[in-house]
This record gives sequence, C-alpha cells and structure tokens, in this order.
Amino acid sequence: MATIINMPRLSDTMEEGVVASWLKKVGDKVEEGDILAEIETDKATMEFESFHEGTLLHIGVQEGETAPVDSLLAIIGEEGEDISGLLNGNTSAPAEAKTEEAPKTEEPKTASTSTSIPEGVKVVTMPRLSDTMTEGTVASWLKKVGDKVEEGDILAEIETDKATMEFESFNEGTLLHIGVQEGESAPVDSLLAIIGEAGTDVSSLIEAHKSGTITSATSSEKQEEAPKATENKTEAVATPVETVSNNKGGRIFASPLAKKIAKDKGINLADIKGSGENGRIIKKDVENYTPATKVETQVATSTPAPSAVTNFAIAGEENTSEVKNSQMRKAIAKALSNSKFSAPHFYLNIEVDMDNAMASRKTINAIPDTKISFNDMVVKACAMALKKHPQVNTSWTDNDTLFHNHINVGVAVAVDEGLVVPVIKHTDALSLTQIGAAVRDLAGKARTKKIAPAEMQGSTFTVSNLGMFGIESFTSIINQPNSAILSVGAIVQKPVVKNGEIVVGNTMKLTLACDHRTVDGAVGAQFLQTLKTYIENPVTMLA
Repeated sequence: MATIINMPRLSDTMEEGVVASWLKKVGDKVEEGDILAEIETDKATMEFESFHEGTLLHIGVQEGETAPVDSLLAIIGEEGEDISGLLNGNTSAPAEAKTEEAPKTEEPKTASTSTSIPEGVKVVTMPRLSDTMTEGTVASWLKKVGDKVEEGDILAEIETDKATMEFESFNEGTLLHIGVQEGESAPVDSLLAIIGEAGTDVSSLIEAHKSGTITSATSSEKQEEAPKATENKTEAVATPVETVSNNKGGRIFASPLAKKIAKDKGINLADIKGSGENGRIIKKDVENYTPATKVETQVATSTPAPSAVTNFAIAGEENTSEVKNSQMRKAIAKALSNSKFSAPHFYLNIEVDMDNAMASRKTINAIPDTKISFNDMVVKACAMALKKHPQVNTSWTDNDTLFHNHINVGVAVAVDEGLVVPVIKHTDALSLTQIGAAVRDLAGKARTKKIAPAEMQGSTFTVSNLGMFGIESFTSIINQPNSAILSVGAIVQKPVVKNGEIVVGNTMKLTLACDHRTVDGAVGAQFLQTLKTYIENPVTMLA
C-alpha cells in the first residue's frame, strides 16, 4: 500500500523547507534508511532518510521549490500502484509544477471579504525568509512598474535579520504595483507587489490590502513565493548580497553564488561581463573569467590621479552618513535589549593563574592528533563548576525557577552578519578533546551557515571569549533564558606575587554576569571560586 511522505519538520522553528536535491527519482527502488533528498532550512541543509521501502511513485516538490511543513513531499509504494486517489485527495500537497489549483483552493476562503482577486492577477506578499523574520526591508527593486516579468526573474533584493537575499518571481506577467519601496520595511505577509496582465485595474485590490479586508487572500501564494535561488539555493540563503559598483559607479547585478566565488578568488566583479539576463553575472561567468594585464594597462592609459588632499573632507567640515539597520542587527538589538532591561544584571570579576593551564595544554597538545585550546579548558571547567553549583544552571520564569539537570554550554561565535551561539550538549560528560572537536565543528558550521537550528538551542550557560583579540576584561549581556554568562579575557604576562616573591606570571581575567533573580552574589562568587580551582589545576578536570 502506498505511503505518503510529508515535508518533515527538521527543527522546532521550521515552517517550510526547500528541496535542494533529490537523490532518488520516480521509479527508483527505495530501501529503509536510503537518503531520499537534501532539504534546506534557512540555517542548514540536511539529509532526509526514508523510513519506508518500495518504489518512488511520485515527487511532490521539485528541486529548488519550497513547501510548508506537512505538505506532500513524495509517495512510496508498490511499482505500478495507482496513486491517483491519494493525489486528488491530498489538498495540502503542492503541485509538481506551478499550477493554478493552489491559489484557486484558497480563493473561497476570501470570498467572504468585499474584494476578490481578479483573474490572472497574482498578489506577491513579503515572504518569511527565516524562522525569526517578522519583517523585511526591500534593499532594491530589479523591476519597475510596467516591466514584463518572466518566471524566474529576480524581482527584488530583500533584507532579513539573517542576510540579504534575491527574491525570484514564480509568476509571469506585468509588474502592476509595488507595495514596498526601496529602503522601506514591511511585516511578513504584507503586500509586496502585484503581477498580472498589462492594463489590469488593481486599485480595489490595493485598497483592500490597506484596509485589511483581503489579508488571507494569498496564503497559498505565500507558499509559492518562498525564496528560490537563481544559481544555488544554499548560497542564496546563506550568503549576504554585497553592494557592488562598476568602474563608472553603476550597480552590478550578480547572483549570490557568483559573488561568493568572486570573493573567494579575489576577482573584481566590475571586470567581468555577465551572460545572464540584462547582463547579470552568473556562476559560469566568474569560473570562466581569466584576469588580463589590467593593472598595467590602467597605469599606462589613465589620467593622473587627483591630489590626495581632494580625497579628504575639508578641514572643519562635519559629515554624517546614514546606514539602514539590517534585520539581523535589529534582531540582536531586540534580544539583548530584552535581556539587559528585563534581567537585573550584576557582575563578578576574578583573576586566574594560568601557569599550570599553559603547561598542561602544551603537554596535551604534544600527543599526536590531539589539540585543545584554552577556551576548551574554560568550557570544561564551567561545566564541572555548574554541577557543583546548580543554582547557576537555571532559568527564570514568572512563576518558577527552572533547575536544569543537564548542562549545555553555549559558546559565542562571531560571524560576518553578527553573533551566533552554538551549543555543546551535555558538556559535563565530554572530555577536553571532545569539547575541542565539538567547538571547532560547530564554529565552522556557524561561519558557513551550515549549522542546524537544533545545534543553537537549549543552552543553560554561555561562554564568550574575546581573549584572542587582546581584550583583557569585559562584561557580556546574559544570553536568556540562561542565568549567567562568563566573559573570558586574554592571558597576560605580568609580575605576580608567589610565595612572598615577585615573579613573572601569566594571568587571565574572568567576569561573570548574573541574573539577580536566580543567582545571588554569594552563589556567583562560590561558582567563580570553584571555576578558578579547576582552571588553575587542570589535572582535576581529568579525574
């Protein structure tokens, strides 16, 4: 008997998925445990296994297409089995090709409103391009009202809290209306644009959206309008769009993948001629580009450069420029403001002798195929100290204090777009080398945006280390719902007193930020004393 496979929920925040690639095609035999497809969220691409065996009879979401969680992904059954009843009865399944059925099924839901969508008109709403996105900003429009739009054309570049992404049209026609101007922000699901036949009157439709009388009209359209990359879906989600200008100051149009390859190879996009639509630079243009002796030619033919003085503002002149806040910066600002202003922070400082830690690390790293950092030692020490001071391993709610029996340490990692916190699960049960390997793996995934949402959730304590930048001491804002965060400074060589004598020593400053609702001063101080003991005597962490 045929089995319906729905779009899986790969994280607790996932609402829709994109099929990056199918590893099976219709007619192939499928065994239990076979990888059916690679499915993308906004943060990771994951392999999706089959829990059934049989023949792949139907694919409901094509490569590069987006579909909501629990919608029809595929059907597996016996070879030659009739599945027409399943297909006709599955109203939530997205069609294999973009058809008109999905919008028509939704239209009766809006029949009770005063305005209906004219035939042939497509309403495009602001898409939800990440699980945390509540609004988007139109960075630029690549089409203007009156332009012809083909399926697959890039309509606009939309900035979210994660990145700036190219937004493709899944419809064809004429761009009749733009609902959000360049530089403006609008909530998810609000009117972004209208596409239809040239000359169609959509004024009543625009007014209906303004008055809120047709807000649900495009629910199926929203599913179709989810992000789809021009060259490579993963790159469109994971790579921010850079602002590029040509040698004349004009804007250069290039796919996100082309920009990434050009950046990796150190190629100036202004030197490349695009072969895509309207001269748009695509992947093959960058890969086939051969740099010429451009620098020498420019030196020989260019006019003398203006005096260096002209490149600077006139003495005494004041100048201020405005840069729009990115959606990611807004999200960071909101989360940290909520933490800072809702949790009563207090800070405790301590200085740690690092001589033994430095000697121990050198000994451990001398073992073949073994490598740990000082940060790994701090993370391990924190996990062990949390076991002895469970009051610090808590979360505050309005009615209860949650004591966590598990210890999951989050490690703050800086990425190009901001800051993320991968989580080392059950840190107390891991060895120093296991922690080191986990931190390196998760940090690498975070920087390439291959980290899964589940790998950034569930922390009970956080470590933030700026020592590698030479920062000796700093304070951090608590990463809620944690009750504390540890700030780790640089190891500094300086005179210290040992056994009544002044000698050269190596010290490191630690600052613990505590939520006073759950952690009192004495509790925080005791935690730091235990932490200090572990770090100064690394052998105790090996017991």
